[in-house]
Amino acid sequence: MRTGLTLAALGLMGLSMTAVAQDEAPYITLASTTSTENSGLFDAIIPQFREASGIEVRVVAVGTGQAFEIARRGDADSLLVHDTAGEERFVADGYATERADVMYNDFVLIGPAEDPAGIREAETVAQAFSRIAEAEAPFASRGDDSGTNRAELRLWEAAGIEPAGEWYRELGSGMGPTLNTAAGMDAYVMSDRATWVAFDNRQNLELLFEGDEALFNQYGSLLLSEEKHPHLKHDLAAQWHDWLLSEAGQQAIADFEVKGQQLFFPNAE
Repeated sequence: MRTGLTLAALGLMGLSMTAVAQDEAPYITLASTTSTENSGLFDAIIPQFREASGIEVRVVAVGTGQAFEIARRGDADSLLVHDTAGEERFVADGYATERADVMYNDFVLIGPAEDPAGIREAETVAQAFSRIAEAEAPFASRGDDSGTNRAELRLWEAAGIEPAGEWYRELGSGMGPTLNTAAGMDAYVMSDRATWVAFDNRQNLELLFEGDEALFNQYGSLLLSEEKHPHLKHDLAAQWHDWLLSEAGQQAIADFEVKGQQLFFPNAE
């Protein structure tokens, strides 16, 4: 009986030591977008960074607006989002000391194959949005203050349209769930290309409009302020930031493909 208790105690001690060792493994918390997570990019590149640095990256995937708020509160060590204007304001407001272009892709307009608003024939994205509004064709908006949602609202504004009414549905959800809802509604929707390519539940949806320069989608990495949040793991976050901009990090981004398509294009200088 005494031996059994001793063995049990040793077993518990071993588990405890393992847990401590895991807790002590270096890691950072990264606030980033649902598009980078849903596309599978992080599953592809984080293991390469971990192997090179020994640092784990724990991703909190939310809309860009929420990612800013998490970082503003000091609840993340690093930030990777896609709203350049918002990122520059974040630096100007003193919450980050540096931002850098890391990669880019583009947004695309998706809709039912029948294309009741006729956006396939549109010459510009502003014209495509105008046709959707004129037809009052169902449009599923993320409505979540994400980078995609912010870009969508800028495009409506550029088209001189304030979307409203039963046809315009603000969902308050991520890109994947928004695409699912659009598929169920036979609605138009704006998506980042990466999430669309990785999305399988397309039903009657097709890619209907692409290629306008206004649909360019830039991603940036930010180094957060040590003055604002001295408790953060700034040294580890800087290694992640630098690796993303390094030849190895840029190559890892370029090598990532889904269904034979490259989804993100590196652009660090």
